[in-house]
This record gives sequence, structure tokens and C-alpha cells, in this order.
Amino acid sequence: MKRILPGIVLLLTVVAAAVAMKSAGRSPFTKHDKAAYASPDTINFVRPGLVFKITKAAIAADGTITATLKITDPQGLTLDRLGVDTPGIVSPSLMLASIPQGKTQYVAYTTRIQTSPITNQSATQAATDTGGTWAQAADGAYTYTFKTKAPTGWDPTATHTLAVFGSRDLTAFDLGTNRATDIFSFVPAGGAVATTRDVVRDTSCNSCHDKLNFHGGNRIGVAACILCHTPQSTDPDTGNTVDFPVMVHKIHMGKALPSVVAGGTYQIIGFNQGVSDWSTVVFPANAGGAASGVARCETCHNPKSGAAQANAYLTNPNQAACGSCHDDVNFATGENHVNLPQPNSNQCKICHTVQGELEFDASIKGAHTIPTESVEHPGLKLQILKVDNGTAGSKPTVTFTAKNNAGNPVPMSSFTGLNRLALVLGGPAQDPGYTNFGADVVSSGYVSENPTATATCGQDGTCTYTFTHAIPNTAKGTFYIGAEGRRATTLLAGTKKERANVEQGAKNVVFNFSVDGSKVQARRQVVSIDKCNGCHVALSTHGENRNRIDQCVICHNPSETDKPTKALAVLPADQASPLQSVNFALMIHKIHTGEDLAAAGKPYVIVGFGGSHNEFSDVVFPAMTNNGATGAANSCYMCHVNGSEQNLPTGLQNVTNPQGYINPTPPVTAACTSCHSSLSASAHAQVNTAPLGESCETCHGAAADFNVSKVHAK
Repeated sequence: MKRILPGIVLLLTVVAAAVAMKSAGRSPFTKHDKAAYASPDTINFVRPGLVFKITKAAIAADGTITATLKITDPQGLTLDRLGVDTPGIVSPSLMLASIPQGKTQYVAYTTRIQTSPITNQSATQAATDTGGTWAQAADGAYTYTFKTKAPTGWDPTATHTLAVFGSRDLTAFDLGTNRATDIFSFVPAGGAVATTRDVVRDTSCNSCHDKLNFHGGNRIGVAACILCHTPQSTDPDTGNTVDFPVMVHKIHMGKALPSVVAGGTYQIIGFNQGVSDWSTVVFPANAGGAASGVARCETCHNPKSGAAQANAYLTNPNQAACGSCHDDVNFATGENHVNLPQPNSNQCKICHTVQGELEFDASIKGAHTIPTESVEHPGLKLQILKVDNGTAGSKPTVTFTAKNNAGNPVPMSSFTGLNRLALVLGGPAQDPGYTNFGADVVSSGYVSENPTATATCGQDGTCTYTFTHAIPNTAKGTFYIGAEGRRATTLLAGTKKERANVEQGAKNVVFNFSVDGSKVQARRQVVSIDKCNGCHVALSTHGENRNRIDQCVICHNPSETDKPTKALAVLPADQASPLQSVNFALMIHKIHTGEDLAAAGKPYVIVGFGGSHNEFSDVVFPAMTNNGATGAANSCYMCHVNGSEQNLPTGLQNVTNPQGYINPTPPVTAACTSCHSSLSASAHAQVNTAPLGESCETCHGAAADFNVSKVHAK
């Protein structure tokens, strides 16, 4: 599963000059910026960062296009475009497009003809202007005169939008390449801009992509993308349009595209004949405990984003947008469209209303219903009220409730068949992993029990259950009990749209308690489910059972491997391979750098329930690099909270890691080498580990010269 998922900024995060630092009394840089670690002298001299600001645009009667713009650092101090008076050559490019009257998408004035060496076919593509002239204007600004002229018959009353993209090369100062984009809309005839295209905002994309930028990193923001990615632009190598809604839908459908499921591919051949194959992309939004929640249109079309046309997909369905996901539909013949041919999009919304009376109907919201989130599902809500007898050497008794969404008790007898309810005991909270709950317990570091057979429940739904396994006599500190469960129902029973055994999981609850009378101290928080859901929307795993981090880590502890399922492996190679660690930090790092690990010859594979083969070699971390590519796994803050990536887990339990170079692996080494997977990285860690423990903090601790934030800075 390749997860290249969707956000956007208008400026590089390296953003200020030393003058501002002195006047404000604090650094304007964050710990994620390379400039935060540069010397004051370097900052004073270089003034890193780049800002474009278009201040004026015009089209003369003969079609001559001019734009006036300022090029500054983030403090507004002028930069020399040629890099003579100020450090770093600035390389801007400009383009112009308009929205014709009665249309909703742009048509670019600046275009090129691209000829394919594969098909020998030519196609028009929107592009930046080339061959124009620069002149110095007042107040340090520049005026750019396009070589391209407005086409014959251009409409001066239409919305026109200029874009400038560019970079500032500061690599000589170890400050990388600074990048910026600016957009300027105007009506050449004068007056306010009334017609806009504002469907998806940068914030929606950035929830996955962090800082969306493409084509070398200079094109930043959806507002820039839609000027080039218009219906007029085609890839002549594949014949595929690069129209923004079509292309973006297809990219994020990827593996789920009907044409790909049928054995085809979805590719675009771009600059320098580079092949971009999106056929393995899995949209990361969860749906029913699985990835590829492509029915979650509102993930991108977020009604809370502020986009003026965020609901356009609901109110203006059309063949291009809808057919890009449903690409097995032939609108001309009616194939896969209930045999109804449609010559155009004029009547789409007659059948495809915003929302019908029932889920799973032809309405747009109904057709995209996530079954596990159906309003018809009675639901399940769990709560742990207290834990009695939770002391070392004792068998704890849990008081809990299981109720439906209406607040009515759910009988224990209903948790049969596909339904499930479990209470999971583990600890100690601050350093779990190797607690032994009995010789009969297959799992490592925890024990899971089913309370449904012996729990005693009152009329109000309050139940008590006593574990059959005891807390070890030597236990100390805080332990925890987590509750997880799911229940199934049949939706639209008796109809042609009936969906049987649709499961819905309860939100996990975790209850902390002291086993020795000491103060209750919950496990440290390293990541948050809210950050996970920035990409995954509603993260839920193991058949709708686990959906909170503090529940996940009970099982995914330092001692746990895929041993319980290994004997059932469906692939002979999996049976023969060493056990695989599923420690949470190691596992999550490895999953999100899956493609890198596979390229290094160390694919991450887990044998799961039923002996299933779970390989993550196609996973790409969706955060964007400064150069416009996905896979910026150094964006640790996308998952970590409160700077926890800097708080090295020194002194905690070793990780059982049979497939690692070092087994058992010390805790810091396990976390870091799960991304830095080379033999040399493990050797470096081992050399710096003594009988007294790891010395990682000496160089990589929060206050050290090579702390985690500094070495991962962009």
C-alpha cells in the first residue's frame, strides 16, 4: 500500500532576519527550521527566506501583459533578484490564466506544446512564460513584461490570475533552497474580482502533506496548482488529462481505481520523461478499520476549511470529476451507469441529489456512506468506572458499562459471533513489556480476557468482571486496563441494499490504577490520535477494535512480536523468517518508511491474524520535502506531540527484535534505527552503548549539539 496522501503553505519556514530577532527579543525560527541553528552572523548577513508579493498587473490593448512584484525576505527587506547586493540568486517564473464567463475553471494564456517521444503525439500544456523581460521599478520592486500576449478576443471583464513561483539558492550558507509562491487576481477592465475558484484549501491537503509543493518545490498551494492543471492540459505520452480534479481524484484513488483493479495502471509522464505511477496509492483515511477510505470526499472537500466552493462536489456533480474515480463508467454508452447514457453533465444532479432519504442510495452523501459509520447502527460505548482489588498478587475486579448510542445497556449475551468484547491488563505504565501474567498466556507483557461469559450485570447495564489472571506479586507502580469491543448489525434489512454484519467499534477506554499504593502515573504521551487522524481521519485497526494510542501500546509493547500468529503464516517464506517485532515505536516508524526499508533490502513484514501477510513496502510517508517530493520522514512533528521526539526513551525496556541487527535492541536504538535502518547506523548505536546503557543523549539529547530536532530540520 502506497500512502501518498494530501496541505500547503505560501512561504518556506525559514523566515526572518537578525534585526527582527534583536527587536523582538526572541528567535522567529522554530526548531524545525535549519536557520534556527545558524549563527547570528550568518543570519545577519544572509537574511534567509523568500517572499514574493505581486502588487500590480495589467493587460494593454495590444495584449501585452505586465506584472509588478516585490522580492523580499520575510521581514519585508528587499532582495536583489540577481544575488549581487544580497546573498542568493532568486529565480522567479510567472504565468497568467483566466476564468472565462460562465465557466468554473481556469484557461491558461501561457502555454507550450509538448511532443511525446513515445507516441509522437503533441499536446497543449499550461506553463510559465519564457523569454520575458525584467526591469527595476520603484521601491525596489520589479516589473516583468511577458513575452506571451493575451490571445485574440480575450475578455477584459473576466477574472485573471497571475502566479509567480520561484526559489532563492542559499545552499552555500547551508540554508538550503528557499521557495515561495504568490497569487494575484484582478479584472483588467477594473472593478472587484467576483468570479473565483475556491474548492479545496491548503489546510485540507496539509493535514497529510505538511507543506504541499511540487515540480521541484516551487509550486506551493492549491491556488497555484489549478492555474496549470486545467482541462486544456494533457500528457501526450499517456493521453491522460492533468486537469486538477481529475488528476487528484485518480491519484488518491490509485489502487482502488476500477481500471487498476481490472489490471491497468494510472500513470503520468512528466518532466524529463519521468514516470509517475500512482497505481499502488492507498488513500490513508480509514473506513471500517481498513485503509482506502476513498468515500470520504469531505477529507479534501472540507466544509470547515473556509473554501467558498467546498460543497461544489455535492451541488455540482459532473462527469469529469465523478468519472475520474468511477473510471469504469462509460457515459456515452451507459455502461456501468445503470445503462443510462449521458451526453453531458447537465442532468447529473437530478438523480444525484445532495442527500436522499436512505443511505447507500444514488444521492452523493448516500452513495459515499461509510457502512461502519451508518446512522442506523445502534453503536457501542464502553466505560470503565473503577478497578477493585487491583494490587500486586491479586486478581482485579473491573466495574464497567457497555451501552448503545441511545444510552441503553447492551447485554453480554449479544457479544457472540462477529461481536467482541475484551478487557486488556498490562503494566507498569511507565516501562511496560515484560510483565509475566502466567505460563498459559501466549501474549507478551499483557493479558486479554473476555468478560462476556462470567460478568455480572445489573438492570442499568453496570457490570463487574474479575480477571482469571493475577497481577504479579512483584508488580509496582501504575498498571492499566483497557476496554475494546465491537458489535455487528444489519443495515437496510430486507432491501436490495441490505448489508449484513456491519461492525462498529467502540471508542477504547483505558483505566490507570496503582498496584502498590503509589501515586497513579499514566504512561508518557509521545504521539496523539488526533495527529494520526490528520491523515487517517478515523484510525481504527484490528477489525474496528483499537482506535486509541494508549490502547494500542498495551499490546504493542517492547517484548511483543508476531509469535502468536507466526505458526499460521499463509506464506512459506513468512513461516521460515525470524519473528518480527511489533513494538509500537519500532512498528510505526517502519510502517511509515516502508518503501525506504524495501529499497534498502529490509522490508517490514508482519504475520497478522489468521497468518496473514502484511507487508508495508509500498508505503510512502506523505509529508513533502522542500524539493517537492513525498517521503519527508524527518517531519517527526507530524506525529509526535510536545516535542516528544527529542525526549529519548533512555533507560526503558529493551526491545525484542529478532530481525534487527541487534537483539534485544536498547530502547533509543530501537526507535532510531527503525527509520535509520542501515548496518552502519546500528553499528554506530552499538559502539555508543556500554554496560551502563546507551549514551545517545550525549550527542542527541534535547540540549546536545546534534539533537533530534536539529538533525531533522528542513
